[in-house]
Amino acid sequence: MEELHSETQQAEPEPAPKIIGLTGGIGSGKTTVAHFIEEFGFPVYYSDDRAKTIVNESDDLKIKIKELLGEESYDEQGLYDRKFVAGKVFNNSDLLQQLNEIIHPAVRIDFENWVKKQSKYLVFKETALLFELKLNRQCYKSLLVTAEDNIRAKRVMDRDNKTYREVEAVMEKQMPERDKIKMADCIIYNNTNLEELKEQTEKVIFAIE
Repeated sequence: MEELHSETQQAEPEPAPKIIGLTGGIGSGKTTVAHFIEEFGFPVYYSDDRAKTIVNESDDLKIKIKELLGEESYDEQGLYDRKFVAGKVFNNSDLLQQLNEIIHPAVRIDFENWVKKQSKYLVFKETALLFELKLNRQCYKSLLVTAEDNIRAKRVMDRDNKTYREVEAVMEKQMPERDKIKMADCIIYNNTNLEELKEQTEKVIFAIE
């Protein structure tokens, strides 16, 4: 009987990869860290980039977004007008929440399908709103990329040719860094240079068990 059992016993399925939530405020260097993670051989799901694609691909989302924000949410070519939408929701938290409630479930499904195709023991979900939307609860660990506020502001000013006041207005809308630091499982401080940032990234991600 034992021999028969061993012949019919099925191999155990591969364990699901552990999901690491990767986040950081504007100018933190989150995307740079994501690229380093890819260099180290781990897949990264870029939630914000995928959301930009999904709002243009999904007819259902197009209908719901137009109903919420108006026909101008999409331009004459039928593409999502990010500038118009940003202007509508920037100072309207209720509208922003309703927009998130439309987009994020679709992104979540897209992410779940992506995870099923991965084979590494760790996968990373890059998202700006990891803590704000409580997405960290769906992750094995959360990884925060942070930097001093003045450093982040200067990076964005140099990168996007914005004034300090413009950058400050965006930063004020985001969760304070001190609150994110309290919630994060792992932290990368990006206050120096790219070489140091890459070394920190390697050390942090390979320490995750």
